[in-house]
Amino acid sequence: MQADLVSSSCKDPRGFVDFTRRAAPRYVWYPHCLTLAKVLERIATGELRRVMVFMPPRHSKSETISRLFAAWYLLRFPDRTVGLCSYAAGLAFTLSRSARDNFLAGGGEIRPGASAVGHWMTTRGGGMWAAGAGGPITGKGFHLGILDDPVKNAEEAGSVVVRERLTEWYTSTFTTREMPGNSAILLVQTRWHQEDLAGWLLRRERTGMDEQGWHVVSMPAIAEPNGEPWPQGCTVEPDPRAEGEALCPPLFPADRLRAIERQVGSRFWSALYQQRPTAREGSFFKTGWFTLADAAPARMREHVRYWDLASAAPGRGDYTVGALMAIDPEGICWIEDIIRFQAGPAERNRLVVTTASVDASRYGRVKVIVEKPPGAGTEVCEALIRQLAGYFVAADRVHHDKVTRAEPFAAQVEAGNVRLVKGEWNSLFLEEAASFPFGSHDDQVDAVAGAFNNLCRPAARVSYQPAFARAARKVDV
Repeated sequence: MQADLVSSSCKDPRGFVDFTRRAAPRYVWYPHCLTLAKVLERIATGELRRVMVFMPPRHSKSETISRLFAAWYLLRFPDRTVGLCSYAAGLAFTLSRSARDNFLAGGGEIRPGASAVGHWMTTRGGGMWAAGAGGPITGKGFHLGILDDPVKNAEEAGSVVVRERLTEWYTSTFTTREMPGNSAILLVQTRWHQEDLAGWLLRRERTGMDEQGWHVVSMPAIAEPNGEPWPQGCTVEPDPRAEGEALCPPLFPADRLRAIERQVGSRFWSALYQQRPTAREGSFFKTGWFTLADAAPARMREHVRYWDLASAAPGRGDYTVGALMAIDPEGICWIEDIIRFQAGPAERNRLVVTTASVDASRYGRVKVIVEKPPGAGTEVCEALIRQLAGYFVAADRVHHDKVTRAEPFAAQVEAGNVRLVKGEWNSLFLEEAASFPFGSHDDQVDAVAGAFNNLCRPAARVSYQPAFARAARKVDV
C-alpha cells in the first residue's frame, strides 16, 4: 500500500503530519488528532474507501480533515479532485478557502486564473470544488468526496422532510459524482439524530440494503465502557482510552465536559458529545419498552393490516401508513411491518391494493381495515374499499381522538406484550412513538393503535366480509 503513495501523480512524499507542521505550524497535534491522521493516511493509500468520523464540537474535526487533509491530499495527488460539501455553501467555501491557503503554504501551485474558493485548480489539472449539501453539483466529479457536517442543527436533524431530502441527494447526486477507481467518501460530523445521514447509512449497512464496508471513527467526549453495536460489515477504529477519560484534556478536561453535560441536557449530550443520538421521549411511549425480534413466530392467530389514509403529495402533509400486526397463541402482539409514504389519491390506492396482494401471498388471510374518518373522508374510504374487492376488508369508523385510541396499545407496550420485527422501518416508528402525541407526525402510531384495537379489543372490532359480497347483497336488496 505504501508504494501507492509514490506514484506518477504523487508530487510530495512527505506524510500528513509533516505537511501540517509546515503549512500550519500553529496546529496542535493532540493524541486524538494523531489517531485521526493515521486513518486519513489510509484513505490516501487507497486502503479505506468509506470512512465516517464522529467527534464532539470544537475538537478540530473540520480543521484536521477539510482544511488540512484535503490540502495534503491534493499536494500528493495534484491531478485528482476533491469535492467538499457542508450544510451551507458559504461554510463549504470557507473550508475550501482554508484548504487552498494550506495547499499553497505547503508548496502547492495553483493554475493562474483558477483560484476561486468555489472551485480552484492545481497546475496538474486537479483541484477542489465546494458546494452546499443538498444543492446542485452538476458537471463535477471527485476522487475524494468530503461531507463535513451536512446537517446544520437539531431543528433540521429533527425534520423528517429535511433528512429524507438529504439522503435522496446523497444517493442520487453526491455518490454519482464519484470517479471510478481510486476514490473515497469521507463523512465527518457531530451526531444529531438517530436517522441523520450517518445513522441512515449505518442502518442500510446493518440491514444489508447497501453494504459499503464503512470504517467508523467514533470519538466520544468521555470514554465509555461499552461501545456502539456497529453493523457487522463495518470496521471500527479502536479507542485506547480508559473509561471516563476525556478525548482532549488540554482543551476540554473531564470536569468541564461534565459542566457542559449539565448545561445542554442528557439528550444533546448523548448525541453531540458522546455520538449516541437517542430519540426524544414523549409522555406515552418509552423506546425501551419495545422489544425487537429477528422474526415473528410462524403460527399466528390473526393478521390485520390497518390503513391510516392521507392524500399528500411527496414532501407535503401527512403520510399514508399501513401497519401490519398479528397476535400469537400466547396473546403477544407483533408489529411485523409498517409501510409509510406520501402520494396522491390514485397512487395511494394503487399501493394499498398492491400491499393487500403481497400480504395475502405471504401470510394468507389478512384482514384489511381502512380508517373511516367523519365528513368527506367517508367517500374516500368507501372508494378504496371498492378497489379492494375480493379481500377481507372493512372500514373502521373512528369515534375518539388519537390519544384515547392509543391508550390501550400504550398500556400493553409498557407491560412488555408487544414485539417489533426488525426492519428498516423500526427507527422512524420508534422516533414517532417516542414523541407522541407532541411530534410533527402521528400517522404510524395511529395505524398501529388501530390495528391493536381491532385485534385485541372485541368491542372495537369491525365485522369483516369480502367487499364483493357486500356489494352483491346491496344489489339484491
